[in-house]
Amino acid sequence: MVLDFAQWSLDAIREEGGSLSWLEEYRFEWSKTTAFALEQILNGKTVILITDEKRKWLEQYIISSINSISLDRPLIPIISIDSVYPHYNSLSGGEMIDMLDDMISLSYKDDYFFWYIGKGDDKRSDIAKRKDESYFWIFDEDFNNAFTLKSYDPVLDIKLLQLYRLFDASLSATMFGEVDAGS
Repeated sequence: MVLDFAQWSLDAIREEGGSLSWLEEYRFEWSKTTAFALEQILNGKTVILITDEKRKWLEQYIISSINSISLDRPLIPIISIDSVYPHYNSLSGGEMIDMLDDMISLSYKDDYFFWYIGKGDDKRSDIAKRKDESYFWIFDEDFNNAFTLKSYDPVLDIKLLQLYRLFDASLSATMFGEVDAGS
């Protein structure tokens, strides 16, 4: 039997015990935004990962972990925005972001979406905020397709790792047909 994603997420959160209990109250926000991202991945879109500077460590972790050989699943097309355009931090103004977005659209034939992790007011979020399909783990701001966290949370880094672990398990479960991300 294939479970719907919201129920599967709740079960996965509860299986972790106390360490993920904080997420149970936000499971609907998590399920809605993450299911949309998973559907895009299953439809073959490339993930362009963007983080604010303070979360560069998480970007490196995700890029190096998501396609680990030990996972025994199909590879996910995921890249960092900095590998697409190494001068991303130097971009200023909407016109420059438009040019980069055009180059990405041409390169990936619009079969991509941005995954942004970081503060909502960081300029690195600007390109992701322009696309309706973007997926966000955003801090201190409500935004469409966003799972919101607080940047001043003293255990934010731990929560981010827990979220990634749940995301990775969700990805495997949807890829192997255990859960339907479309529900």
